[in-house]
Amino acid sequence: MDVRACQLFLKLAETRHFGRAAALCNLSPSAVSRQLKRLEETVGQHLLDRDSRQVHLTPAGRHFLEYARKAVDDWQQLRSDLGASRDQLSGEVSVFGSVTASYSMLTQILPEMRERYPGVEIKLRTGDQADGIERVLEGAEDSAIIARPVRLAKRLTFLPLRHTPLRLVGPRTPSALARQLDQWLAEEAEPDWTTLPVILAERGLARERLLERLRELGQEPQIYAQVAGHEAVVSMVSLGFGVAVVPELVIQHSPKRETIRVLPWLEDLEPFALGLCALDERVKDPLLEAFWRCARHAYPEPA
Repeated sequence: MDVRACQLFLKLAETRHFGRAAALCNLSPSAVSRQLKRLEETVGQHLLDRDSRQVHLTPAGRHFLEYARKAVDDWQQLRSDLGASRDQLSGEVSVFGSVTASYSMLTQILPEMRERYPGVEIKLRTGDQADGIERVLEGAEDSAIIARPVRLAKRLTFLPLRHTPLRLVGPRTPSALARQLDQWLAEEAEPDWTTLPVILAERGLARERLLERLRELGQEPQIYAQVAGHEAVVSMVSLGFGVAVVPELVIQHSPKRETIRVLPWLEDLEPFALGLCALDERVKDPLLEAFWRCARHAYPEPA
């Protein structure tokens, strides 16, 4: 079985789209279709169905997916084992994270990674931070940058790297909401959460910790909008639509940071413990181990 065909199938299973899979593999969509046809002929089963918009795995395709993942993992392991030393490692490690987390944390890790392991390529995929754990559990990524949840899945190992506080933010630009916030601040009054519009991330720890605290206070928030990702939350706040709780790290790296302000309420929310997660059985993979070693060196003590 051609390992490259397995890698192509994994991209199709991940993206569920011929065009996106073709772009990731540096191929044309027609070339992807031809390779898939040859693969299905070799396997003797129809692996994928596709309609006008999306690709779906057949029952045989779901079964073959496990084989393909193992074949690619075994091939990368073999290439690593054949290296004479760690410095001769070659292959790729896939890492998932939000844009902010990836930008802020990988800039500390990658320089040493490139210096010590020039043959190891980091494949970065970005998205909603809340998706990181699921993508690792599904085997779609080798590792993910996540905020450690209260209960980590038993199959996962977590490497803590740094901490970031959670901050309540509101708009700085003139608006009815900004004027109301100014009044509460001038009067040193607590906000009225029944009238205060709140922007929430659709999923994730920041959302959970804010709602939990408000329940403890006996407050019922007025939820104005729910959006995907902390970066989108900050954008909504900057436009004057509401207040939100976001990690300080996101504020520091947001292009909207000059149009929002940190508010002096809910300052004791539990901070995020940011780090890397991976499946227990994958942590000893030489390629992933090299990446984690560089991460530990970049962050010797979680800040």
